[in-house]
Amino acid sequence: MRLPGGERIVSVVIPCLNEEEPIGGVVRDVLGQGVDEVIVVDNGSTDRTGEVAQAAGARVVSEPRRGYGRACAAGLAAMRPDAEIVCFLDGDGSDVPSFMPAVIGPVTSGQADFVMGSRLQGKREPGSLTPQQVIAGWLAGLLLRLTYGVRFTDMSPFRAMRVDRLRALGMREETYGWNLEMQMRVAAAGLRVLEVPVDHRCRRGGVSKVSGNVVAGLSAAWKIATTFLRLALSLRKEPAQPRPATVL
Repeated sequence: MRLPGGERIVSVVIPCLNEEEPIGGVVRDVLGQGVDEVIVVDNGSTDRTGEVAQAAGARVVSEPRRGYGRACAAGLAAMRPDAEIVCFLDGDGSDVPSFMPAVIGPVTSGQADFVMGSRLQGKREPGSLTPQQVIAGWLAGLLLRLTYGVRFTDMSPFRAMRVDRLRALGMREETYGWNLEMQMRVAAAGLRVLEVPVDHRCRRGGVSKVSGNVVAGLSAAWKIATTFLRLALSLRKEPAQPRPATVL
């Protein structure tokens, strides 16, 4: 992928579960940004998600064991061996692929090791984020700031990172806590982090696995809270990092 900061091999990983309706358009839009490969991880869909994604130009990887973290890890493992940067985004059409250069560019140029697109700093379609999602992002940001001194406004799935840095983090979370774990480990490792504003849309099809109903939303919130506490304790037991995370 060619960006102002240079040319790098960029792989995009899109975890999916029953996203037959929007995934074709998402894959085409991502490919239109000039990335080197798009990997759609079918996380046990019961519809035609995998078939539609493949027809749109993605390489489809099957991970039948349900879990967002498992799907992300499967995509990371399936990337081409020369991939230098990995970008994650959702397959429901809510993330806007035209912001991909803004998310990937600082990693390509060497300005940052980890970049996250903040939906709270960008323009949002009405109803694209539920109040509980906004509050969860704010709460996670507060905990990260108090614990590590790093400022995040969101837990957006739209993020990019150097592949070698991500693999060195030792990610373990298998479900909804994957994104929070990544932010915590990036902060604990003293990597250079950056948030950039990105727009956010209402999903283009399918049903939300997190915010679509109260039970799922509470379940995800509980998982995020327990993941933070568990990781905060375990990371304290790991060898001290040489420097705090750098917020750019």
